Amino acid sequence: MAEHSDSMARIYLSPPEITLQDYASVEAVLASNWVAPAGPKLVEFEAAVASRTGVGHALALSSGTAALHLALQLLGVGPGDEVICPTLTFAASANPICYLGAEPVFVDSEPRTWNMDPDLLEQALRERPAIKAVIVVHLYGQCAEMERIIELCRKFDKPLVEDAAEALGASYRGRPAGSMGDLALFSFNGNKIITTSGGGMLLSDRAEWIARARYLSAQAREPVLHYEHREIGYNYRMSNVLAGLGHSQFSDLGRRIAARRRHFEAYTAAFAAIPEIEMMPVPQPDAVNYWLSCITLSGGAEMRDRLIAVLEAEDVEARPLWKPLHLQPVFSGRDCYGGGVAEALFERGLCLPSGSAMSDAARQRVIELITQALE
Repeated sequence: MAEHSDSMARIYLSPPEITLQDYASVEAVLASNWVAPAGPKLVEFEAAVASRTGVGHALALSSGTAALHLALQLLGVGPGDEVICPTLTFAASANPICYLGAEPVFVDSEPRTWNMDPDLLEQALRERPAIKAVIVVHLYGQCAEMERIIELCRKFDKPLVEDAAEALGASYRGRPAGSMGDLALFSFNGNKIITTSGGGMLLSDRAEWIARARYLSAQAREPVLHYEHREIGYNYRMSNVLAGLGHSQFSDLGRRIAARRRHFEAYTAAFAAIPEIEMMPVPQPDAVNYWLSCITLSGGAEMRDRLIAVLEAEDVEARPLWKPLHLQPVFSGRDCYGGGVAEALFERGLCLPSGSAMSDAARQRVIELITQALE
């Protein structure tokens, strides 16, 4: 639900925004009785996302994680394989590697966009010729340095999976996020810029890949009259009801991006005179979806945690940046190329309330609390 206008209501980091149009869309789906993981809204939603990104084929799924799992399976990733993944990202970018019995190899960030460092990626590809695939992640709504990353994947003949879970509506040199990998994925989790409650989408220009993913996502049922299964499949399809919500929200994407950009610009202006704060670098302002407004603090983890506590005491949600995966206990012992940039960003970084329904008054409350805490 959208945030209340009451200036003292809790301010969340990135809550879902459900509009009257969304209610009408979901009600229409319910009235049609197409409530299973099949139906016309699924077809429309898939077609709309594929059309906007310029990708040939799309498959709506239960989560972005499911999309990544299927993408890696389509590429033949299996036990003993190695897959490159950024270290500064959510665990869901690496978990599907482990689902398939493969090993993640982590790569540090570069400071310009906080995304995967192409120089370290090249080093990893040179030193590990058996790498099976590369996963690149677009963090906080800003695309990685894709030209160099694509060149490296072509040079070393490695398939590229584009995790655009946080970057729907962003672009890189005119190319939409989700259109640059051999396979790509979006997330429609409740905290994303648009939501289907839970959900995701897999995209590719290769029709045979999406057809196979569709087959696997529907329990690998053979196209015969009875229930015939020759492979292990998954229950990964999105419902037509949630597709109705997603299709409605997707049509409103531009407004949501503009609202989040206003938050980022207001934070930037307000914090310009505070030496302890530096905004997330945005080299190409028109190419970002501003999913979350992030800052770094000169006082490191102590200042970060103190500020989180001050905000929480006033019913305002803020969170650290992603903890690097090479520091996560579950991935202990995995190799990482570099790591210092991601570690420093985690120690100093903070995500601020950025919801598209957040009012100017609520944002000003956040700004005043931070300013007072640092005075």
